[in-house]
Amino acid sequence: MKKIAWLVAGAMAGGVLTLSMQALADKEASPLPLNELRTFAEVFSLIKQSYVEPVDDKKLIDEAIKGMLTGLDPHSDYMTPDEFKELREGTQGEFGGLGIEIGAEDGLVKVVSPIEDTPAQKAGIKSGDLIIKIDDTPVRGLSLNDAVKKMRGKPGSKVTLTIARKNETKPLVFTLARAIIKTKSVKYKMLEPDFGYVRIAQFQEHTAEDLAAGLQKLYKDNKQPLKGLVLDLRDDPGGLLNGAVGVAAAFLPKDKLVVYTEGRTPDAKMRLTATLQNYARQNGTDPLAKLPAEARNVPMVVLVNGGSASASEIVAGALQDQKRALLVGTQTFGKGSVQSILPLGSQGGIKLTTARYFTPSGRSIQAKGIVPDVVVEDATLTAADQALRVREADLENHLANPNGDDKPAKTAKPEVKPAPKPVAAPVQQQDKGKPQDNPDDAGFGPREPNVKNDYQLSQALNVLKVQQILQKRAN
Repeated sequence: MKKIAWLVAGAMAGGVLTLSMQALADKEASPLPLNELRTFAEVFSLIKQSYVEPVDDKKLIDEAIKGMLTGLDPHSDYMTPDEFKELREGTQGEFGGLGIEIGAEDGLVKVVSPIEDTPAQKAGIKSGDLIIKIDDTPVRGLSLNDAVKKMRGKPGSKVTLTIARKNETKPLVFTLARAIIKTKSVKYKMLEPDFGYVRIAQFQEHTAEDLAAGLQKLYKDNKQPLKGLVLDLRDDPGGLLNGAVGVAAAFLPKDKLVVYTEGRTPDAKMRLTATLQNYARQNGTDPLAKLPAEARNVPMVVLVNGGSASASEIVAGALQDQKRALLVGTQTFGKGSVQSILPLGSQGGIKLTTARYFTPSGRSIQAKGIVPDVVVEDATLTAADQALRVREADLENHLANPNGDDKPAKTAKPEVKPAPKPVAAPVQQQDKGKPQDNPDDAGFGPREPNVKNDYQLSQALNVLKVQQILQKRAN
C-alpha cells in the first residue's frame, strides 16, 4: 500500500478535515488473533451456506471491514473506491454534476439553491423546487446521498429531473447535461459601509486563496480600511486542515500556533503554526499572497453555532485563544479528533481516528465544543429545534475528552436572548436565473447575510461597533 495519508477530522456526514502527510511509519505487523479469525471464517461460511439469499463474497468482506471500523468511533469508516473518489471531489470543490444545493423535505429532495452558471441554473431550476424523479427513479425513499450519486456523473452525460413547483399544476421535466461543477466555499459582501462579512461554508483546497481574494475585493469596494469584519462559520462541518490553518493564518501574526495534535505514533503529533509550509497548496504558492495587510489587524467577530465543527472549531479556537477575535453565537459541535485517510490497494480507503487536536492554550474540544465569548441564541430556532441538535457528545462510541470532561462547558459569559422573530416575510432565496446587482454577492444559498432577519449576525455587528466606541474612548 502506498504510504500516503490525509489527516481528517470531519463532523457528521460529508465534513472532513484533511492534510497530505507522510503515512504511519513502517512497523512490525501485530500478531493476528487466530482464534477470533477462525470464528470470523466460521461465520462467513455459515452465511454463505445458510443465508436466505446468495451473498457476494465482496459484499460480506466489505461489510465486515466497515463494521470493524465503525465500531471504534463515529468517524472511523471504510470507503469503497467510489466513496473514496467522492471524498476527494468534495475536498477539491470540483465534480461532475448539475450544480444544485439540496435538502430533504417530506421524503422528497428539495432544491435549496441552484449554483450560479451551472446546468441547473441555466435550465431554470429554482429554489424551492421539489425533485420527485431522477431519470426513471422516484425520489421518495431515497437518501440524500443516493440522490446526489444519481445526479452526479461524467461531464456531458445527461440526466432527466422531474420537478414539482409551487403554483404549477403539472410536474416540470428538465433534461440536463452534466458539467464540471466548481463550488466556492467562501462568500463575502459588505454589510454596511466599513463593515465586511465573509462566510466559509466548508474548508476546501482553494479556501485560503478565495478568502484572500474576497478580502481584497471588500477593501477595494470600501475604498478605505475596514472598521470591522464578521467571519461566519455557522453550520460549517469542516474540511481541509491546511485550509483551516490558512484561514487562521490570514488573521494571525506569522508563526503563531494554530492547533496541535496528540496521538500514539510520532506522525500523529504535530504543531501547526501560521507558517506558509503549514497551509501552502501542493504547488507551493502562497494562497494568502493577495491578502490585504490590514486584514491581520481588523477588529473581528467569529460567528459559530452547534453546526460549527472540526476545522471550524480549529479556526474559532485559535482566534479565541490568541485574543484575535471575539466569538459570538452558541456552543460548537465538539469534534476534536483527527482521522487519517489511508488508501488501500483496492483503490478504496479507510478513515481511521489517529489523534486528538488541541487549541493553542491546550483545550481539547472533543465532546465538549467551544463556548462563545458572547452567547447569542438563534431566533429562528424553536426550543424543540434546539433540543434536536446533535453534537459529538450525543454520538454513539464517541471518544472521551482527554481532560475527563465530556459535559457541555459551563460559562458565565454574557448571554443575549433572541429577539422576537421579525414580522416581515422571511428572506427568499435568490433567483440565480435573474441578473444580480453584485455578482460577488450571489450564491449565498440558505444563509443570505441579512442583518434585519439574522439576529445573531445583527448582534455580531453590534459587538464590532461597541469595540469601535471603546477603542475611540481608549485613545
